[in-house]
Amino acid sequence: MTYCVAIKTDSGLVFASDSLTNAGIDHVSTYSKMHTFVQPGNRMFVLLASGNLATTQGVVKRLNDDNLTGHLPNLWNVFSMSEAADYVGNISADMQRNQSERDTASTNFEATFIFGGQIAGQAPEMYMIYPQGNHIHESSAHPFLQIGETKYGKPILDRVIRADTSLEQAARCALVSINSTIRSNLTVGPPVELLIYPANTLEGGRRLQFSEDHPYYRALGDAWNEGLRQALNNLPPFEWESQPQPLQVVANGSGGQMQG
Repeated sequence: MTYCVAIKTDSGLVFASDSLTNAGIDHVSTYSKMHTFVQPGNRMFVLLASGNLATTQGVVKRLNDDNLTGHLPNLWNVFSMSEAADYVGNISADMQRNQSERDTASTNFEATFIFGGQIAGQAPEMYMIYPQGNHIHESSAHPFLQIGETKYGKPILDRVIRADTSLEQAARCALVSINSTIRSNLTVGPPVELLIYPANTLEGGRRLQFSEDHPYYRALGDAWNEGLRQALNNLPPFEWESQPQPLQVVANGSGGQMQG
Protein backbone atom coordinates (compact mmCIF):
# COMPACT_ATOMS: atom_id res chain seq x y z
CA MET A 1 0.00 0.00 0.00
CA THR A 2 0.99 3.65 -0.16
CA TYR A 3 0.46 6.93 1.60
CA CYS A 4 1.18 10.22 -0.14
CA VAL A 5 0.07 13.71 0.86
CA ALA A 6 0.37 17.14 -0.72
CA ILE A 7 -0.40 20.45 0.98
CA LYS A 8 -0.97 23.87 -0.57
CA THR A 9 -0.47 27.01 1.49
CA ASP A 10 -0.15 30.69 0.68
CA SER A 11 3.63 30.22 0.78
CA GLY A 12 3.96 27.24 -1.54
CA LEU A 13 3.55 23.47 -1.73
CA VAL A 14 4.60 20.50 0.40
CA PHE A 15 4.78 16.91 -0.84
CA ALA A 16 5.47 13.78 1.23
CA SER A 17 5.38 10.05 0.53
CA ASP A 18 6.40 6.71 1.94
CA SER A 19 8.53 4.30 -0.12
CA LEU A 20 7.25 0.81 0.70
CA THR A 21 5.83 -1.40 -2.05
CA ASN A 22 4.03 -4.62 -1.27
CA ALA A 23 3.02 -7.32 -3.74
CA GLY A 24 2.62 -10.04 -1.11
CA ILE A 25 4.74 -11.14 1.82
CA ASP A 26 7.49 -12.39 -0.50
CA HIS A 27 7.65 -9.21 -2.58
CA VAL A 28 8.22 -6.25 -0.24
CA SER A 29 10.64 -3.58 -1.46
CA THR A 30 11.20 0.16 -1.56
CA TYR A 31 10.69 2.47 -4.53
CA SER A 32 10.48 6.23 -4.60
CA LYS A 33 6.91 7.40 -5.15
CA MET A 34 7.95 11.04 -5.61
CA HIS A 35 9.05 12.21 -9.07
CA THR A 36 10.09 15.73 -10.08
CA PHE A 37 10.25 17.48 -13.45
CA VAL A 38 12.00 20.86 -13.44
CA GLN A 39 12.87 23.53 -15.98
CA PRO A 40 14.65 26.06 -13.73
CA GLY A 41 13.05 29.48 -13.93
CA ASN A 42 10.20 28.22 -16.11
CA ARG A 43 8.24 25.39 -14.48
CA MET A 44 8.43 22.81 -11.72
CA PHE A 45 6.23 19.72 -11.33
CA VAL A 46 5.97 16.98 -8.70
CA LEU A 47 4.19 13.65 -9.21
CA LEU A 48 3.25 11.40 -6.28
CA ALA A 49 2.18 7.89 -7.28
CA SER A 50 -0.01 5.20 -5.73
CA GLY A 51 -1.18 1.92 -7.22
CA ASN A 52 0.22 -0.66 -9.60
CA LEU A 53 3.99 -0.24 -9.78
CA ALA A 54 4.23 -1.18 -13.46
CA THR A 55 1.67 1.50 -14.31
CA THR A 56 3.28 4.23 -12.20
CA GLN A 57 6.75 3.50 -13.52
CA GLY A 58 5.40 3.38 -17.08
CA VAL A 59 3.74 6.78 -16.66
CA VAL A 60 6.93 8.35 -15.28
CA LYS A 61 9.01 6.88 -18.11
CA ARG A 62 6.56 8.15 -20.73
CA LEU A 63 6.63 11.65 -19.23
CA ASN A 64 10.43 11.71 -19.30
CA ASP A 65 10.55 10.29 -22.83
CA ASP A 66 8.07 12.86 -24.16
CA ASN A 67 10.08 15.68 -22.59
CA LEU A 68 13.28 14.32 -24.12
CA THR A 69 11.94 13.69 -27.64
CA GLY A 70 9.69 16.75 -27.83
CA HIS A 71 6.59 14.64 -28.44
CA LEU A 72 3.51 16.83 -28.24
CA PRO A 73 2.10 17.40 -25.76
CA ASN A 74 4.73 17.21 -23.03
CA LEU A 75 5.33 18.80 -19.66
CA TRP A 76 7.64 21.42 -21.17
CA ASN A 77 5.05 22.84 -23.57
CA VAL A 78 1.69 22.62 -21.75
CA PHE A 79 0.19 26.03 -21.07
CA SER A 80 -1.41 25.44 -17.67
CA MET A 81 -1.36 23.10 -14.68
CA SER A 82 -4.83 21.88 -15.64
CA GLU A 83 -3.61 20.99 -19.13
CA ALA A 84 -0.63 19.20 -17.58
CA ALA A 85 -2.95 17.21 -15.29
CA ASP A 86 -5.08 16.22 -18.32
CA TYR A 87 -1.95 15.07 -20.12
CA VAL A 88 -0.75 12.95 -17.18
CA GLY A 89 -4.25 11.49 -16.78
CA ASN A 90 -4.42 10.51 -20.44
CA ILE A 91 -1.04 8.76 -20.26
CA SER A 92 -2.12 6.89 -17.12
CA ALA A 93 -5.41 5.74 -18.67
CA ASP A 94 -3.62 4.62 -21.85
CA MET A 95 -1.00 2.74 -19.84
CA GLN A 96 -3.63 0.88 -17.82
CA ARG A 97 -5.64 0.01 -20.91
CA ASN A 98 -2.59 -1.33 -22.79
CA GLN A 99 -1.44 -3.44 -19.86
CA SER A 100 -4.92 -4.84 -19.25
CA GLU A 101 -5.18 -5.95 -22.88
CA ARG A 102 -2.00 -8.03 -22.49
CA ASP A 103 -2.97 -9.48 -19.09
CA THR A 104 -4.65 -12.86 -18.64
CA ALA A 105 -4.76 -12.92 -14.82
CA SER A 106 -7.23 -10.10 -14.12
CA THR A 107 -4.48 -7.98 -12.54
CA ASN A 108 -5.48 -4.59 -11.20
CA PHE A 109 -3.35 -2.04 -13.11
CA GLU A 110 -5.03 1.05 -11.62
CA ALA A 111 -2.94 3.98 -10.41
CA THR A 112 -3.77 7.26 -8.72
CA PHE A 113 -1.55 10.35 -8.71
CA ILE A 114 -1.14 13.70 -7.01
CA PHE A 115 0.28 16.19 -9.48
CA GLY A 116 1.36 19.64 -8.40
CA GLY A 117 3.73 22.46 -9.14
CA GLN A 118 3.92 25.82 -10.83
CA ILE A 119 4.37 27.36 -14.28
CA ALA A 120 5.99 30.79 -14.54
CA GLY A 121 3.43 33.58 -14.35
CA GLN A 122 0.78 31.32 -12.78
CA ALA A 123 -0.08 30.35 -9.22
CA PRO A 124 1.02 27.01 -7.73
CA GLU A 125 -1.64 24.31 -8.08
CA MET A 126 -2.12 20.64 -7.33
CA TYR A 127 -4.50 17.95 -8.55
CA MET A 128 -5.55 14.42 -7.72
CA ILE A 129 -5.62 12.30 -10.89
CA TYR A 130 -7.91 9.27 -10.73
CA PRO A 131 -7.31 5.94 -12.54
CA GLN A 132 -9.84 6.94 -15.21
CA GLY A 133 -7.70 9.99 -16.06
CA ASN A 134 -10.02 12.67 -14.69
CA HIS A 135 -8.85 14.95 -11.89
CA ILE A 136 -9.87 17.31 -9.10
CA HIS A 137 -8.01 20.05 -7.25
CA GLU A 138 -7.83 20.72 -3.51
CA SER A 139 -10.61 22.65 -1.76
CA SER A 140 -10.18 26.02 -0.05
CA ALA A 141 -11.52 24.56 3.22
CA HIS A 142 -9.10 21.62 3.16
CA PRO A 143 -6.04 22.62 1.11
CA PHE A 144 -4.49 19.18 0.95
CA LEU A 145 -4.76 15.98 -1.10
CA GLN A 146 -4.08 12.36 -0.09
CA ILE A 147 -3.77 9.08 -1.95
CA GLY A 148 -3.32 5.53 -0.73
CA GLU A 149 -3.92 4.66 2.92
CA THR A 150 -5.42 8.02 3.86
CA LYS A 151 -7.54 7.48 6.97
CA TYR A 152 -4.86 7.37 9.66
CA GLY A 153 -3.11 10.57 8.62
CA LYS A 154 -6.16 12.69 7.83
CA PRO A 155 -7.22 13.86 11.34
CA ILE A 156 -4.05 15.90 11.92
CA LEU A 157 -4.42 17.54 8.50
CA ASP A 158 -8.07 18.39 9.12
CA ARG A 159 -7.26 20.07 12.44
CA VAL A 160 -4.08 21.93 11.55
CA ILE A 161 -3.72 22.79 7.86
CA ARG A 162 -4.98 26.19 6.72
CA ALA A 163 -4.05 28.41 3.80
CA ASP A 164 -1.93 30.64 6.05
CA THR A 165 0.02 27.74 7.62
CA SER A 166 3.75 28.25 7.14
CA LEU A 167 5.57 25.91 4.76
CA GLU A 168 7.75 24.49 7.53
CA GLN A 169 4.75 23.88 9.79
CA ALA A 170 2.90 22.23 6.91
CA ALA A 171 5.96 20.05 6.25
CA ARG A 172 6.08 18.93 9.90
CA CYS A 173 2.36 18.20 9.74
CA ALA A 174 2.87 16.07 6.62
CA LEU A 175 5.61 14.08 8.36
CA VAL A 176 3.43 13.53 11.45
CA SER A 177 0.58 12.44 9.17
CA ILE A 178 2.84 9.83 7.54
CA ASN A 179 4.34 8.81 10.89
CA SER A 180 0.85 8.16 12.28
CA THR A 181 -0.03 6.09 9.21
CA ILE A 182 3.14 3.99 9.48
CA ARG A 183 2.40 3.24 13.15
CA SER A 184 -1.12 2.04 12.26
CA ASN A 185 -0.56 0.23 8.97
CA LEU A 186 2.28 -2.17 8.24
CA THR A 187 1.88 -1.79 4.47
CA VAL A 188 3.13 1.82 4.65
CA GLY A 189 6.78 2.28 5.54
CA PRO A 190 9.98 4.33 5.35
CA PRO A 191 12.06 5.82 3.97
CA VAL A 192 9.86 8.92 3.95
CA GLU A 193 10.45 11.55 1.27
CA LEU A 194 9.61 15.22 1.76
CA LEU A 195 9.73 18.10 -0.71
CA ILE A 196 9.15 21.73 0.27
CA TYR A 197 8.55 24.11 -2.63
CA PRO A 198 8.40 27.88 -1.91
CA ALA A 199 6.03 29.60 -4.33
CA ASN A 200 7.52 31.39 -7.35
CA THR A 201 11.01 29.94 -6.96
CA LEU A 202 10.56 27.66 -10.01
CA GLU A 203 13.38 25.43 -8.80
CA GLY A 204 13.48 21.89 -7.41
CA GLY A 205 12.67 22.94 -3.86
CA ARG A 206 14.16 21.41 -0.73
CA ARG A 207 14.00 17.60 -0.90
CA LEU A 208 14.70 15.43 2.14
CA GLN A 209 14.63 11.72 2.89
CA PHE A 210 14.13 10.17 6.35
CA SER A 211 14.89 6.61 7.35
CA GLU A 212 13.18 5.14 10.39
CA ASP A 213 16.30 5.87 12.46
CA HIS A 214 16.94 9.38 11.14
CA PRO A 215 17.54 11.60 14.23
CA TYR A 216 15.11 14.32 13.14
CA TYR A 217 12.38 11.85 12.16
CA ARG A 218 12.71 10.01 15.49
CA ALA A 219 12.69 13.28 17.44
CA LEU A 220 9.60 14.44 15.57
CA GLY A 221 7.73 11.20 16.33
CA ASP A 222 8.75 11.25 20.00
CA ALA A 223 7.70 14.88 20.38
CA TRP A 224 4.32 14.16 18.76
CA ASN A 225 3.70 11.17 21.03
CA GLU A 226 4.58 13.17 24.13
CA GLY A 227 2.42 16.07 22.98
CA LEU A 228 -0.56 13.75 22.59
CA ARG A 229 -0.06 12.39 26.10
CA GLN A 230 0.13 15.89 27.54
CA ALA A 231 -2.95 16.97 25.59
CA LEU A 232 -4.86 13.97 26.96
CA ASN A 233 -3.80 14.80 30.52
CA ASN A 234 -4.89 18.41 30.05
CA LEU A 235 -8.39 17.63 28.80
CA PRO A 236 -11.13 19.01 31.08
CA PRO A 237 -12.26 16.48 33.72
CA PHE A 238 -15.79 15.19 34.10
CA GLU A 239 -17.72 17.24 36.66
CA TRP A 240 -17.74 14.44 39.24
CA GLU A 241 -13.94 14.19 39.16
CA SER A 242 -13.61 17.64 40.79
CA GLN A 243 -16.17 16.99 43.52
CA PRO A 244 -15.13 15.84 47.04
CA GLN A 245 -15.55 12.11 47.47
CA PRO A 246 -17.98 11.05 50.29
CA LEU A 247 -16.61 9.21 53.29
CA GLN A 248 -17.06 5.47 53.06
CA VAL A 249 -18.32 3.54 56.12
CA VAL A 250 -16.79 0.08 56.50
CA ALA A 251 -17.86 -2.48 59.16
CA ASN A 252 -15.05 -3.83 61.37
CA GLY A 253 -14.78 -7.31 62.82
CA SER A 254 -16.20 -6.36 66.29
CA GLY A 255 -19.50 -5.09 64.94
CA GLY A 256 -18.44 -1.44 65.05
CA GLN A 257 -17.95 0.84 62.11
CA MET A 258 -14.86 2.47 60.71
CA GLN A 259 -14.82 5.60 58.63
CA GLY A 260 -12.28 6.26 55.94
